Amino acid sequence: MIYVHVPFCRSFCTYCDFYSRIPCSDRAEFETWAEGVTAEAAARRFEIEATLNCNTLYIGGGTPSVLPLSVLGKVVGELRRIAGDFSEFTVEVNPEDIVRGGREYVEGLLGLGVNRISMGVQSLDDAILRWMNRRHDAARAAQAFDILRSAGAENISLDIIFGISRLSDAVLENTLDRMTGLSPEHFSAYQLSIGEESALAEMLAKGRYKELPDEDCERQYRLICGKLAQAGYRHYEISNWARAGAEAVHNGAYWKRLPYVGLGPGAHSFAVPEGAPGRRSWNGVGNAWPWGREEEILSAEDERVERVMLALRTAEGIPEKELRELCGSAAVGRMSAEGLLVPDGKGSLRIPEEHFFISESIIRDLL
Repeated sequence: MIYVHVPFCRSFCTYCDFYSRIPCSDRAEFETWAEGVTAEAAARRFEIEATLNCNTLYIGGGTPSVLPLSVLGKVVGELRRIAGDFSEFTVEVNPEDIVRGGREYVEGLLGLGVNRISMGVQSLDDAILRWMNRRHDAARAAQAFDILRSAGAENISLDIIFGISRLSDAVLENTLDRMTGLSPEHFSAYQLSIGEESALAEMLAKGRYKELPDEDCERQYRLICGKLAQAGYRHYEISNWARAGAEAVHNGAYWKRLPYVGLGPGAHSFAVPEGAPGRRSWNGVGNAWPWGREEEILSAEDERVERVMLALRTAEGIPEKELRELCGSAAVGRMSAEGLLVPDGKGSLRIPEEHFFISESIIRDLL
């Protein structure tokens, strides 16, 4: 299970403070990054091999679709040499890059072994997209989707952002109707978060943006839940919906706390050494390998919190016996009596969809 971080963007979204940069001399910087990732992969070969019980590859960012196919191919070739073929291979793309690259670019991605594409649409309202500082407009997003399909992409996920103070319910509903009309296999919906170093954080500090109240965010979330249910998508995790069989394997492995290796500047990794506590590590940032790494050893309390928090994000929940051991029967019984935890019929307890929006407070009370 491998995650590769691509630290390049053509522009920065209003809300984002992920590590990325706008390349000055594209080809040279791209090649330097690729050489670094392949060197890191070779150096961490044994860590990668330890994760192959879930043999997935996810290339995210940043904006991976700014990379030429030759650069992506260099990285993928080295990873395939170490790990073999990937059961699920996801790459994140920007709609504008897909339109510019056209069918040939998408066919090239599929030729590299990509079998799942995650496209950051976020909205199909041009005013909202301009406010986000996205590079595409609604028409280009729809055009990009058509290009993906015509090129042979059979597993496409679209992203939506809600919880924006200037986003009306009518505009959100229109976006949902148009996006479900495209009939992708998967949706992810994220509430707007304000990165500490983002342009939006500065706008907030200067009084040029006002956060949307929680009750309005919840109403928008419920609108998304309803629309996607009507369109036949199963709500299998707090932020994710899929048609049957199209659930994200890679992301699902995070929620199960399976080990993974993160490559590239700023990437995170998780290891579960046999007979030892879990270990998280993260790469430093920079233009060239080695990026440097730091790590932390998880305490028993860290692992308890993570197990409960991640499992209860999903529609499958967590085995009731295990939850009672981790959180105490009294707390579990109280939450069950209040309808905040319900049985799944297979021996597990889960948070019902109508309470997904307040899951953080439910989990906090349990812990």
